[in-house]
Amino acid sequence: MKYKDYYQALGVDRTASDDDIKKAYRKLAHRYHPDVSKEPKAEEKFKEVAEAYATLKDPEKRREYDNLGRHPAGEEFNAPPEWQQRYGAGASTFDDVDLADILNAFRAGGHGDARGRRRAGFPISGEDYEVTVAVPLEKIYSGGDTDVTVELPEYDEHGLPHRVPRTFRVTIPKGATEGQRLRLAGKGGPGRDGGRPGDLYIVLHIAPHPLYRVSGRDLYLDLPLTPWEGVLGGAVEIPTPGGPVELNIKPGTSSGQRLRLARRGLPTPGGGAGDLYAVARIEVPRKAGKREQELYEQLAAASDFNPRKHFREGLK
Repeated sequence: MKYKDYYQALGVDRTASDDDIKKAYRKLAHRYHPDVSKEPKAEEKFKEVAEAYATLKDPEKRREYDNLGRHPAGEEFNAPPEWQQRYGAGASTFDDVDLADILNAFRAGGHGDARGRRRAGFPISGEDYEVTVAVPLEKIYSGGDTDVTVELPEYDEHGLPHRVPRTFRVTIPKGATEGQRLRLAGKGGPGRDGGRPGDLYIVLHIAPHPLYRVSGRDLYLDLPLTPWEGVLGGAVEIPTPGGPVELNIKPGTSSGQRLRLARRGLPTPGGGAGDLYAVARIEVPRKAGKREQELYEQLAAASDFNPRKHFREGLK
């Protein structure tokens, strides 16, 4: 998404007080309100100013916005998914802007009757919105339809924005990737004076999974093994997105060793698929029973295996 400098939009410093922010908003809202302004792109500027004020007037939103860091206005950057889900739908960062603020702006400028006047209409296209949506890995693997609920801004008769939840039926392509954008034509902001509605772009974020870690098309799965399975090998059943499979463990498998299952990862649009890597993790009992302890003691006495042998060799 593109970074929006809200402080720059209001013409204030990042250290500005709440009163300074409110004064700047009232001044600019009066200057750019579509009902009274004749400046080019006044409506666009008014929405930009309203969006900035809706964020900076709220202490919590302002704190979260400041935590995004500083970036040049318009620069592409990766906002945290939490920010995009709550505030990332373009103008969906709007909260309810106090009507008193904008009315006071008009009274201060001597335009108390401005609401009754409208400019000559001409077609204005609606805004495009973009919002990041978390999608389960299973839906990425299989594709299909899913319901997506997002909060989008709608404007009242005063031109002030309010966030409204809306639900859309979205088709997830099989093998979609992290960050892929899906376009919902005409589902963005409404047009004005006969202008076409904007589009809504759904940016896919693969939700964290309790078993798998995603790396491109490949998946990684921690595979717990008992000490004897690591030493002796054997067959174990492991889960994959396409169903459980049996994996042969070679004798002498150590922790950290990656066991590859070809084409068991996420699919590609062309019909291929990534791989699944089972990462061996040798686990030991937290508390061994009496008989187990005796057997481990016998093993310790009979074995000359020393995994720290290289410590001594490194000191020579």
